Amino acid sequence: MEFELFSSSFCGACRQTRAVLEQAARRLPGSRISEHDVAFEPERAEGENIVATPTVIVRSPAGAEALRATGVPTIAQVLDAAARAASL
Repeated sequence: MEFELFSSSFCGACRQTRAVLEQAARRLPGSRISEHDVAFEPERAEGENIVATPTVIVRSPAGAEALRATGVPTIAQVLDAAARAASL
């Protein structure tokens, strides 16, 4: 299970999103968070069609996208997406 966070350095909501993802990752052993700063990885952001920060993509172990959320998700939304991702 992977939580991808597309962020930017000037984004206050990105810090809040990071905290939510860290809470989720603590509850889900084996999950990981990867963060991509759109200023340093513009090609990656463009390839993923990222238009705003923060954007979170929750991926299954096989890499399938289970959730894409712009803004600060709730812990419940992230955990629900993680459950869906586990079944993909």
